[in-house]
Amino acid sequence: MRIGVIAGEASGDYLGAGLLAALRARPGVGEISAEGVTGPQLRAAGCRTLFDIDQLSLLGVAEVVRALPRVLRMRRALIAHFIAAAPDVVVGIDAPDFNLGVERALRAAGIPTVHYVSPTVWAWRSGRVRTIARSVDCMLTLFPFEQAVYRQAGVDVAWVGHPLADEIPLQLERPAGDTARRGDGHTIAVLPGSRSSELRYLAVPFARTVAWLHQRQPSLRFVAPMASAAAREVFAAALAQHAPSAAVRLVDGRSREVMANADAVLAACGTAALEAMLLKRPMVVAYRISGLTHALLRWLRLIKIDHYSLPNLLAAACPADSVPADRRSHLPVREFIQDEVDPAKMGAALRDLLGDAQARAPMLAEFERLHRLLRRGASERAATEVLRLAGHVRAPGVSC
Repeated sequence: MRIGVIAGEASGDYLGAGLLAALRARPGVGEISAEGVTGPQLRAAGCRTLFDIDQLSLLGVAEVVRALPRVLRMRRALIAHFIAAAPDVVVGIDAPDFNLGVERALRAAGIPTVHYVSPTVWAWRSGRVRTIARSVDCMLTLFPFEQAVYRQAGVDVAWVGHPLADEIPLQLERPAGDTARRGDGHTIAVLPGSRSSELRYLAVPFARTVAWLHQRQPSLRFVAPMASAAAREVFAAALAQHAPSAAVRLVDGRSREVMANADAVLAACGTAALEAMLLKRPMVVAYRISGLTHALLRWLRLIKIDHYSLPNLLAAACPADSVPADRRSHLPVREFIQDEVDPAKMGAALRDLLGDAQARAPMLAEFERLHRLLRRGASERAATEVLRLAGHVRAPGVSC
């Protein structure tokens, strides 16, 4: 069996490696060869590199504009390669702006296509579903609430769960590496985002939140895991200007280790908030974009959600049966959105979490419930769908 894999970012590299491992562990499938756009994890899993993932992992508008001619050449080359030597199935992982165009051309040429990780059509730009319907034979989603919009549009969809929920234990002991925790007192993990668009709007407010907390509780320590050298440079500059006296350690990567050892987490909305939830860490999250852009999106009704963090989206979409209907609006995570991204408000919310075990208890209980919900053997379920579309297995009862 031959498959094409196109991973768009480090998270896609992780998902793709898990998928390949699950495919190769499946009895009776035979030899599997894979090639495509890869990072280190896919290469370690035996996927041959046509293009390196770094050629797609672009952070900001300026980088995208400069790289556009090269990216378009890369897309044309991938399409030509896979049409000339057609694999049994092609799996595009995340990176929808790039992958959907490739998938659409390959599907038109008769090659089965899977897209792994739903674009946020349930949150904004829902019209993209029409493009997705022309591009993919099956959409694999990480979260249960993502299925409805595809079913309504007649797109085949399967909810597979999230591999991080399978990988991270339900009952977590703090790791021995102890990146964050040293001595007495509390430690706060600070994650202002990895993309330049996030850092542009959150680096300074997060630095000022650190300063606010340090002024009132000097014993607090702060550890900030940085996703890249560029992110480290931006946040270090914000700290130097707005929190020069606070004890902040910047570390390269290791976000999971840092959060697991922290007493609380201050994070941008996104994957970091999901990982903090799975690690059962109390958290405060923030989301901020250009005020004009946000107002315009709201006015045009292009934003379809009232909550921004994945823990809250999951809790709202999948409430516990035991929760009375009139209490289902009580969500586990404090969100600070747009003008609410205020250092004093976020700092006070973090202090409340550190000082009030009763406030933390229901949050952490809900985190465990949501962890169980997402713990479905995602890589194995994704492998079943890929094999079915490639014609290697039948999968009765699966939603694609």
